[in-house]
Amino acid sequence: MAQAGIPESQAVGRFRKYLQICTVQPTPDYDGAMKFLEAEAKEIGLKFKTVVAHPGCPIAVLTWQGSEPSLPSILLNSHTDVVPVYPDKWKYDPFAAVKDENGDIYARGAQDMKCVGSQYLEAIRVLKGRSFQPKRTVHLSFVPDEEVGGLKGMMPFVKMDEFKQLNVGFALDEGLANPTDEFKVYYGERAPWWVNFKITGNPGHGSQFIQNTAAEKLVKIINWAMEFRQKEKSKLLADPSLTLGDVTTVNLTMMKGGVQPNVVPSDLSVVFDVRVTPREKLANFKAMVEGWARDAGEGVSIEYLQSCDIQHTTALNDTNPWWVTFSKTCADQNLKLKCEIFPAATDGRYLREVGIPTLGFSPMNNTPVLLHDHNEFLNEKIFIKGIEIYTRIISNLANQK
Repeated sequence: MAQAGIPESQAVGRFRKYLQICTVQPTPDYDGAMKFLEAEAKEIGLKFKTVVAHPGCPIAVLTWQGSEPSLPSILLNSHTDVVPVYPDKWKYDPFAAVKDENGDIYARGAQDMKCVGSQYLEAIRVLKGRSFQPKRTVHLSFVPDEEVGGLKGMMPFVKMDEFKQLNVGFALDEGLANPTDEFKVYYGERAPWWVNFKITGNPGHGSQFIQNTAAEKLVKIINWAMEFRQKEKSKLLADPSLTLGDVTTVNLTMMKGGVQPNVVPSDLSVVFDVRVTPREKLANFKAMVEGWARDAGEGVSIEYLQSCDIQHTTALNDTNPWWVTFSKTCADQNLKLKCEIFPAATDGRYLREVGIPTLGFSPMNNTPVLLHDHNEFLNEKIFIKGIEIYTRIISNLANQK
């Protein structure tokens, strides 16, 4: 469905074609994505190769060699997988990439993040059409598994010789849409910790005052966690300069235990999803939650279902020439930037962990945040504007001295 009487740009058509490849977790069509990307590379004139860090999870690396290939390269990263959908909650088939009369393109991945991968390709297509020759080599990586942690994608990839040979000096990865006219730029992200408290206590009949029950210890832990949660929430609300990424969030996500209504259980467990801001020392956070377990009483242990130790951030000052070039290029285009710590987790953390300055940036202003939501969409004008933005950014970064 296209706007009546208005021809669709070829760039938008290619974007919609990419969206129609069903790379939804947990059974993404990575083969389909690789075929599409290989065809794009051939048409644009980029070298194409696949790297396999984990069986069944191919990584596409497209390369535009610079005139001075010994210089550290630029990496433009995006992920090919997308999150699951509830089709009955969507206006259109989430993998049909329908464009309505307003130019809104509805598809899973429209914002997260096939738009960015497509904009990289289209920007390079424009630059090559202008006979632009970069000094630095530009690599595009299309990685799998990001939506489920990157454990089969970027995390092992950065440790492989194939990655080290790319000689990456600076990377761009994903950001978020923003409903205002500002563009969000992310220089770090919160560390995800999933903490499972396993609690044992005395069982017995539900009619008695059983001493030292698992439930009593459970309540203490929940109360302490909620008190900490409220403290961080109050901190955020009290200071307008803070964003969600500047504080630590805690949410109770799972509880298990009990066998029947009249039996006091001997075993209970509670899981919290915690996102630790890089402003908080992980050692302090870990000491706090282990203190909860200790103070709740005997029979309480902790299992860390996920524990991310990465808290690296990218400098946003004159000590970082990449930031200087990026921010000046945006200023020259009159783009209003808002720099924040990413509230969730992206593959950018793995790049920062190995010492690569990385910025999260998705040029989608005046756009509602719909990643992982029903009816995810991106307007074609915003998509095309993003291509223009990346064309300037990529050319300036690639020619940075």
